[in-house]
Amino acid sequence: MLVYKFGGASVSSASSIKDLSDIVSSAGNELVVVVSAFGKTTNTLENLLARWYENSAERFVIFEKLKKYHFDIIRELLPAAGDPVYNEFAGLVGQIEKKLNSVPSADYDFEYDHLVSFGETASTKIISAYLNSININNTWIDARKWLRTDNAFREANVDLDKSGSELRKIIPAGRHGIWVTQGFIGGTETGCTTTLGREGSDYSAALAANLLDARKLVVWKDVPGILTADPSFFPEAEKIDELSYHEAIELSFYGARVIHPKTIKPLQNKNIPLFVKSFVNPRESGTLIHSIDAFVEIKPILIIKKAQMLISLTPRDFSFIAEDYLSRIFALFFKYRMKVNLIQHSAISFTICMDNSGPFVRELLSEMKTDFRVLYNEGLELITIRHYTQGVIEKYTAGRLVLVEQRSRNTVMFAVRQDFSGS
Repeated sequence: MLVYKFGGASVSSASSIKDLSDIVSSAGNELVVVVSAFGKTTNTLENLLARWYENSAERFVIFEKLKKYHFDIIRELLPAAGDPVYNEFAGLVGQIEKKLNSVPSADYDFEYDHLVSFGETASTKIISAYLNSININNTWIDARKWLRTDNAFREANVDLDKSGSELRKIIPAGRHGIWVTQGFIGGTETGCTTTLGREGSDYSAALAANLLDARKLVVWKDVPGILTADPSFFPEAEKIDELSYHEAIELSFYGARVIHPKTIKPLQNKNIPLFVKSFVNPRESGTLIHSIDAFVEIKPILIIKKAQMLISLTPRDFSFIAEDYLSRIFALFFKYRMKVNLIQHSAISFTICMDNSGPFVRELLSEMKTDFRVLYNEGLELITIRHYTQGVIEKYTAGRLVLVEQRSRNTVMFAVRQDFSGS
């Protein structure tokens, strides 16, 4: 069995979906295809959710554009209006429209998962129908029926044993075929939709590979593999031919967007190799992530996370930052689902660099002010350099105002002011 995962960029248009079909048709008939939402659909749905909670009429404008985007792809791929996918997509649209005309509940995370999961459900319905129309026979399966999770909405935890049992009912050992399913989403035992966290489709694919004892997982991207930097900002970035599981986990932890942080563990548990390859040039070798015993020299790797916030906390009575304070601080970050990327603390201060995103940043800051003096800087970047050299550090921090630096044997991190010119 093989598992292929296609991200949003690789299914952003009818022409890219036709390219997907070429890749799938050459893979044989033991294949699970895990697909993300089309293009930037998840971002659009998050915006739609925010406008719904604001009771803004803009939500209807956003959704009309999203409907048109999907219908245009359907019409180009399946011009025969009688194809069942038209009615199936209309049914999905109707569910969302009904929701947008109602009052959202107080449970934001629950509503998030039910609304945002539309992207993956729609994309897989359309792709499955198109593949069948060109005689790439496949079966659409609902990830909510096999990927069993708890009800920690927006960051659900997977029950591997139950998921394996459910998936093997659908795809028994030795059965041939092509199956199309969704990344990013799962379901509880009671039928509630859940999501696995942003960019969670890679994780879904890794879980499928683990549960089916796949020979390999291939993640198809719009880049030739894992690179030493983001090529959209650094054209001189070079492809890395191979990485160990350990190094891939480190890179994903520090924010490398090519692989979701949870992807590697299910693969490493069963020694399943992961290939990151270009859907534009599928014959190229890409990057291989696998078990490596021998030492592999790795060039410096640059990771930049934008839209960061640096928060410094000091107890109002200037007492030490001890275990009770730390437990309260981390409980707040867990409560508001904030992504912490860097931590430093001294006797009476605690500094965090985190993603400045999501609807609850202001609520977090407000609640922190109950126990702490709170200082914060917005509009920052977090620069991480793995396998750094002094020359590389100087190259990428020159002219930048460094607010926090953290250095270990293999990794150095800098929280810097984005707009600092050095003049």
